[in-house]
Amino acid sequence: MATRQYRLNEFDQGAPPSEQPLELLCEDNRGTYVLPYPCRWSDGAWFNADTGSAIEADVLGWRVP
Repeated sequence: MATRQYRLNEFDQGAPPSEQPLELLCEDNRGTYVLPYPCRWSDGAWFNADTGSAIEADVLGWRVP
């Protein structure tokens, strides 16, 4: 199983590019996970790139797929 730090090292924690499909690393009480769909950063919030729904998770980092 990948450690939290190992996963964090694979993702950028800086400012994300706007309106570009990205992979997100999120965290909850069970651990870290990558969302199975592309997301985008827009107007200071994360959204599902396909549906436009807001992401309601603790986002730790992002990367270009």
